Amino acid sequence: MSGSTWIASECTRSLRRKTSHPSQDDSGDDEDGTASPADKSELHDTIKKLSLKLDDLSTCNELVAKHGVALQRSLSELDGLRIPCESGEKLKAVNERATLFRITSNAMINACRDFLELAETHSRKWQRALQYEQEQRVHLEETIEQLAKQHNSLERAFRSAPGRAANPTKSFSEGSLLTTKGEDSEEDEDTEYFDAMEDSTSFITVITEPKEDRKAESGTTGSVEWTSDNVLDSTSLVPQGPPKVKRRVRIPDKPSYSLNLWSIMKNCIGRELSKIPMPVNFNEPLSMLQRLTEDLEYHHLLDKAVHCTSSVEQMCLVAAFSVSSYSTTVHRIAKPFNPMLGETFELDRLDDMGLRSLCEQVSHHPPSAAHYVFSKHGWSLWQEITISSKFRGKYLSIMPLGAIHLEFQASGNHYVWRKSTSTVHNIIVGKLWIDQTGDVEIVNHKTKDRCQLKFLPYSYFSKEVARKVTGVVSDSQGKAHYVLSGSWDEQMECAKIVQSSPSSPSLDGKQKTVYQTLPAKLMWKKYPLPDNAENMYYFSELALTLNEHEEGVAPTDSRLRPDQRLMEKGHWDEANTEKQRLEEKQRVNRRRRLETCSRGCGAEEAEKEAEVYVPLWFEKRLDPVTGETACVYKGGYWEAKEKQDWHMCPNIF
Repeated sequence: MSGSTWIASECTRSLRRKTSHPSQDDSGDDEDGTASPADKSELHDTIKKLSLKLDDLSTCNELVAKHGVALQRSLSELDGLRIPCESGEKLKAVNERATLFRITSNAMINACRDFLELAETHSRKWQRALQYEQEQRVHLEETIEQLAKQHNSLERAFRSAPGRAANPTKSFSEGSLLTTKGEDSEEDEDTEYFDAMEDSTSFITVITEPKEDRKAESGTTGSVEWTSDNVLDSTSLVPQGPPKVKRRVRIPDKPSYSLNLWSIMKNCIGRELSKIPMPVNFNEPLSMLQRLTEDLEYHHLLDKAVHCTSSVEQMCLVAAFSVSSYSTTVHRIAKPFNPMLGETFELDRLDDMGLRSLCEQVSHHPPSAAHYVFSKHGWSLWQEITISSKFRGKYLSIMPLGAIHLEFQASGNHYVWRKSTSTVHNIIVGKLWIDQTGDVEIVNHKTKDRCQLKFLPYSYFSKEVARKVTGVVSDSQGKAHYVLSGSWDEQMECAKIVQSSPSSPSLDGKQKTVYQTLPAKLMWKKYPLPDNAENMYYFSELALTLNEHEEGVAPTDSRLRPDQRLMEKGHWDEANTEKQRLEEKQRVNRRRRLETCSRGCGAEEAEKEAEVYVPLWFEKRLDPVTGETACVYKGGYWEAKEKQDWHMCPNIF
């Protein structure tokens, strides 16, 4: 009996191990669909282990049958012995139980035998099918990569075709948001690579001629007219006149350095990108503070918005400005420099741009930058952006956290919004490309007007225009006034809504709102890139000037950062050496703060307090609008610059 019990327990353990291994092996495919050589080796090892467990099961089958027969024979021998009556009754009961065990064991043995025969029959077939699927997968990946290259070539050829934008209104209605009656504007969700954003406003718009609309809407003509100041007219949105100060229009060409990104990134999956030491080979010669300042390139949209008498019209221009900040990212796949703690960047352009901007790196882990902009045209902007990034193997996600505030002094309109998620694709194979996805809500906290923007994810097989953005501007009562559409790398247009009605439900039960609009007007269009931009990191005209040397800036200014300057000049080896020196200097400064803190607080609090850094030009305050704590400009920088008194600045370079 003891021997049979041991065999049964061994069989149970074997079967449990047998069933547990496949689930463990299948659990690692959620993030990375590419079968690496390590994955294939592991797969073959798993098949080998399963084959061994199958042999163990066969052995257990034979042992159960053997010991079952021996048990029955032993009981029969006991039954033939002369024993007392009382013992005979107990022996009879044991014999009956043994008979039930034999019947059950026989059933299990027959089932095991059938399983063994079936497994042996189909094992080779499964292996051949698995090999075929692996080959098909590799072939499909190669095909998709070729299709992507052909798609990019066709897209470039289409954009460079003469006469493409001869009729902007027609091009807009056919390729973007506005559709004529009868056109199918349903999204092909089955072929999307990303999950659809169900919470976003889904709608269809129909263009209406102004005259027809006035006839149909008699008595309400004033409500459908464009405003008389033409503040949304594209002709009034282009800055006039050359700049007063001549600035540089080129930087040294990017050197040709061959370096495998995957060889460095493969060991960093799941880690915070800011904590990974990266060579300058993957950077562009600008810091994150300068990239944040670059969002002001289309500041003239806000200058025009100052003159809007209607808050919903002003919202349209604010929305176009928020979208325009992504236009520089379409070709900019290189990583900006992580600023040193205490690093600053100023943009003093009152003469030509009419604004002053100041950024300061207020935290290192997590990396966080505070930004404040003052415009002499009557608006101010401030934000604290914390960059959270994760490398997922096939792609890199960059999530900017923090609210952006924009206030117009004359009207008191206070707008708040947050940035969308940026994703860098094809980290492993293919050409790197970046996409912007997610929903962005802009709220005017004075009037309660809202704008819902939707950044549609890009798909190779979608019929939608690449990098498409749609949106609806509504008042405090929820009534829609404008429809916005365009792409975050090209242009944005708005169309005034004259009538709205629900459409009939689609096959999947979803219902869209049909907006009848006037013809769309162009609000924003991207500036063309400078000549030779492909050899200058695809910098825009403004980006080329951001790292230009200027006199009188603070000693912590990004323009004075030595490794960034060396990289811009093309001395990448020296830049990498200098970058390591600066990072080590920053670590030494952190250890000094740790030692200073440990003298005044307990050992448990020392590590926490060591990360507490007091910014020089910004201070932590509770934001009454969002309820969050954020760094706000406290003043003093421009006064210190005028006096050239920088004694309070830390030595970080």
